[in-house]
Amino acid sequence: MILAGDFRNGLTFEMDGQVMQVIEFQHVKPGKGAAFVRTKYRNVITGAVIETSFNPTAKFPTATVDRREMQYSYNDSGLYYFLDMETYDMVPVEEDKLPIPSSS
Repeated sequence: MILAGDFRNGLTFEMDGQVMQVIEFQHVKPGKGAAFVRTKYRNVITGAVIETSFNPTAKFPTATVDRREMQYSYNDSGLYYFLDMETYDMVPVEEDKLPIPSSS
């Protein structure tokens, strides 16, 4: 578990079943009221960027993200197959799990 007060740029955490990555954070201690952490983070899957403030004691599960070079091979009934360039394993990925670039 990671506390919002321990956020750092590039850190990945889980929130609402989604993997998020901290882009920017700022610890704010106003003259009145409690301290908070102003955070800008990105959904790793969709790429959406969100800005939110958290209580510094808010806890989130940490997420581990492995980055690998893969090559697209083919798709078959909703599954897209990618070749891991290091192990030569074929990795199937469901269509709804792929980030699809917008056509605008």
